[in-house]
Amino acid sequence: MLILTRKLGENIRIGDQVKITVLDIKGGQVKLGIDAPPHIAVHREEIYERIREENRRASNVTPRLLREVAGALRTNKKPRRPREGS
Repeated sequence: MLILTRKLGENIRIGDQVKITVLDIKGGQVKLGIDAPPHIAVHREEIYERIREENRRASNVTPRLLREVAGALRTNKKPRRPREGS
């Protein structure tokens, strides 16, 4: 882990496309501004972990469940909810 010290208004660069600026420091909090192009995702850690968990759950969808959902969409019915672990 690289550890850097920055003062209010100073920047950190990550490559050519990402700039992080220290915007405010109050007590135990630091407010950062992150300038990055749209194709680079920037998330707080807790949001990133929720996205990873949701992606993990979505990858566990079975072909049978996908067929049921497709059939329900064709007939405009609600699919039955799968039991946990199915």
